[in-house]
Amino acid sequence: MNTPAIGSDSTNNKTALVVGASGIAGSALVEQLDQSGDWTVLALSRNPVAGSPAKPISADLMSAESLALALADERPTHVFFTAWARQDTEQENISVNAAMLRNLLGALNHAAVEHVALMTGLKHYLGPFESYGAGPVPDTPFREDEPRLPVPNFYYAQEDELWAAAERQGFRWSVHRSHTVIGHAVGNAMNMGLTLAAQATLCRELGKPFVFPGSETQWNSLTDMTDAELLAEHMIWAATSEHAGDQAYNVVNGDIFRWRWMWPKLADYFGVEAEGFQSYPRPLEEQMRDMDAAWSKIAATHGLVEPVLARVASWWHTDADLGRNMEVLADMSKSRLGGFSGYRRTEDSFLRLFDRYRAEKIIPD
Repeated sequence: MNTPAIGSDSTNNKTALVVGASGIAGSALVEQLDQSGDWTVLALSRNPVAGSPAKPISADLMSAESLALALADERPTHVFFTAWARQDTEQENISVNAAMLRNLLGALNHAAVEHVALMTGLKHYLGPFESYGAGPVPDTPFREDEPRLPVPNFYYAQEDELWAAAERQGFRWSVHRSHTVIGHAVGNAMNMGLTLAAQATLCRELGKPFVFPGSETQWNSLTDMTDAELLAEHMIWAATSEHAGDQAYNVVNGDIFRWRWMWPKLADYFGVEAEGFQSYPRPLEEQMRDMDAAWSKIAATHGLVEPVLARVASWWHTDADLGRNMEVLADMSKSRLGGFSGYRRTEDSFLRLFDRYRAEKIIPD
């Protein structure tokens, strides 16, 4: 696999602050930064992860006072911001998520921060959840120079906070617009990999077919995804490469596929019968309703470490992704021309993730 060397532009004696370190992207960043041996790693989250190789920092991103106290003695050179908090409306999303980034950067005013990398996503092009794809959407593949949509969007508010702080504090920045991220985390609100693993496990144990939950368009159209490990590589590349700063980038695996091709491959891994789109979407929130007791029984039978289904599966988010009535994929040319050569095959990303969840007894063998 041809990937850029992490820290190839002299990352020695650098200190990374990973914000949202318990999430899918944050945990992948902590692992890669630690394994490179070139970084001191600080892992900030509300509830620090046990066993993390990084120095844990506990703080509330909505409290400027909490952050100022937690970070008073820290001097990160690079910040990787991957946290977000879902709210009931987009105006609330804007207020809360912009404030979290603003508070964090304000608490680092004393530090000589060199670069801040912000993770966002393709809702930059699609619009927020409450008006998802309802207005004008650019042609696929999405490119970074598309103008903002004429709707409120917390990604736009976060970018504005980032740029204002960069001008005040003198750091470089990068924005990383990922597609659906699959990676290792438990209890995450947006985790398609573990959600599909939970669905397949329940189907196998209950003798049910593995039913595709989404739209006919998603079943038949081209799409792509983002491996959390690749996203971490991309964020580190932009933060440490001389010519990659002060830019927004799409970041996807590099391959494209159709769900009608991928779905049977996932079913084969779990030994279940694949059933594709038939006449209308069959959302997971309906298919998997009242499955909590069944999951608890499976967890007890197989000695799984997480008996609470709500911490394993986020049905709503996978339904939102797979229920879209439009083709969704992103162009990576800007990163390629900038020197980033990282690539993942999405099928391999899924299967490696399932193997890891099995090894850790999060899903049964």
